[in-house]
Amino acid sequence: MVNRTAPMVNAGSMADIAFLLLIFFLVSTTIETDKGINRKLPPLLDEPVIADIKERNLFRVEINQQNELLVEGELMKIDELKSAAIAFLDNGGGSANQGCDYCLGSKDPLSSENPGKAIVSLVNSRETNYQTYITVQNELMAAYNELRNRVSTKLYGVSFLTMEESLKDPNYVGSREELKERIRNVQSLYPEKLSEAEPRQ
Repeated sequence: MVNRTAPMVNAGSMADIAFLLLIFFLVSTTIETDKGINRKLPPLLDEPVIADIKERNLFRVEINQQNELLVEGELMKIDELKSAAIAFLDNGGGSANQGCDYCLGSKDPLSSENPGKAIVSLVNSRETNYQTYITVQNELMAAYNELRNRVSTKLYGVSFLTMEESLKDPNYVGSREELKERIRNVQSLYPEKLSEAEPRQ
């Protein structure tokens, strides 16, 4: 009886092909990076600071467990939040040196004195839908951006968002220091004062 051996298959090139395919997929695949909400955390303080805030300078926004939006205790649609926030931030209802000469609001004596004192307080429930929370955040930031764009266009002839994009652009040919100073000036006119409290049970 003849003892036959099965023919050998050279698998050395298979490992090379698999390795080349792996490198190809690693190089050609784009990896999605998660983006969060851009927030600057306050500095850590040794002792808690008790701020004396007038009720008129506080804009209360709350999202309950049914994902309903309450502004100053009243139900409101999310698409109305931006205009309500702008009316509050741009009110300029302070008297004498507490007022605001660049504000275009209604000067309501029951609403905020000036943008520097206006604080938006955001409270949500632990059962609040994440999408609703992000949408409310976006509407509030859109209110700040619209006011900053308006005052920036009036002062410098260019929107605030355009100045921020120019600062990030490595090919920007102007003075970066002057651009940073302009951005800081606009931010000081409409400072972002968004207070987020602990979520409610």
